[in-house]
Amino acid sequence: MKRIFDLFFSHLALLIFLPFFLVIALIIKLHDFGPVFYKAPRVGLNGKLFKMYKFRTMVVNADQIGGSSTTSSDSRITGIGCFLRKYKLDELPQLINVFIGNMSIVGPRPEVKHFTDLFTEEEKAILSVKPGITDFASVWNSDEGTILEGAEDPDKAYMELIWPEKKRLQLKYVREHSFWVDIKIVFLTLQAVVRN
Repeated sequence: MKRIFDLFFSHLALLIFLPFFLVIALIIKLHDFGPVFYKAPRVGLNGKLFKMYKFRTMVVNADQIGGSSTTSSDSRITGIGCFLRKYKLDELPQLINVFIGNMSIVGPRPEVKHFTDLFTEEEKAILSVKPGITDFASVWNSDEGTILEGAEDPDKAYMELIWPEKKRLQLKYVREHSFWVDIKIVFLTLQAVVRN
């Protein structure tokens, strides 16, 4: 049932958002002639690495300049990138990941390997379900950049201010997930997006 929902929703959304994809891709390309997508290395189901698609919002090779956590005022973020991040438009290409099957609409947000290597035995259960575009943690905290604002070390601030609660909520999803829980999270996510 979950895979059918993922295929239907991602296929429909990709068709609806295709004109926006093309406009955003053109603006990013014309801005600095760099790649349109950022293929973020992430840890997925059962610890398998995959590339998570996002519209590129930072300068080329930004991952070689700074850490994996970013504040809203990170100097690596481009002008168009600020706009895309503010309205979560940079996340839309993850519908491609859902369509091809290495992500789901709802599931724990995938992490970089550096962080999943620090999982306790209990926390490794987070990797037993397919990662998703949204989950309880996404509803709880839809703007990590603002929380990390002003931090001298955004990665350290992320681990102290966000990661503990994020893991707790991801474990909650692992224990409670069902089709109806997924539907509830989708509606809560839409409410959070409209509210923001």
